[in-house]
Amino acid sequence: MALTAITSPDFPTAVADAPHVALFMHGYGSNERDLPSLAPMILGDTPWASLRAPLEMGFGAHAWFPLPANPLAWRDPEPIMASTNAIWEWVDANVPASASLITVGFSQGGMMASQLLRTHPERIHRTVVFSGLMLEDPMPADAVLAESRPRVFYGRGDSDPVIMDVMEQHVESFLREHATLDFHVYAGMGHSVNDAELADVRAFLAR
Repeated sequence: MALTAITSPDFPTAVADAPHVALFMHGYGSNERDLPSLAPMILGDTPWASLRAPLEMGFGAHAWFPLPANPLAWRDPEPIMASTNAIWEWVDANVPASASLITVGFSQGGMMASQLLRTHPERIHRTVVFSGLMLEDPMPADAVLAESRPRVFYGRGDSDPVIMDVMEQHVESFLREHATLDFHVYAGMGHSVNDAELADVRAFLAR
């Protein structure tokens, strides 16, 4: 499962000496061109890559894993782990081991950002989750996270029709037990990202 990506200018040269490399992971039904416009607002000069999810949906839409008919009923970790492994294969082929990752994911992409943290936290510098989900199954590095408490940003809108409260409560509970959490809920925001959230992420990454 080879992933396609677009990257910041001069990516191969820039990542050779970069302390950090950012990975953007889009949401369900979108593609790799969705999130790079956020780069100048939150990343400064950090080189970045925006990955395309592997599942083709037609008309330029992609997904990291299938959605169930009942959004509260999905429990199959297999396609999620397949996409997680595909991302790590891309990272191993394109990012030097000396560079740690800033992962930025929206919705399904937020799930993937959390998966990267829960599988190889030693490669992660910061994690940013916009309106994201989290797999309930235990992951290999969960015990390590509980000890190391990496820094994670999680933001969502209080009017989000996609990420239900019960989903968000699981994510918040896990992250409070396994990370140093920067948690935000934005009044009136739906399943989206707004200027206030971007300002908070910029401050989070600058710390």
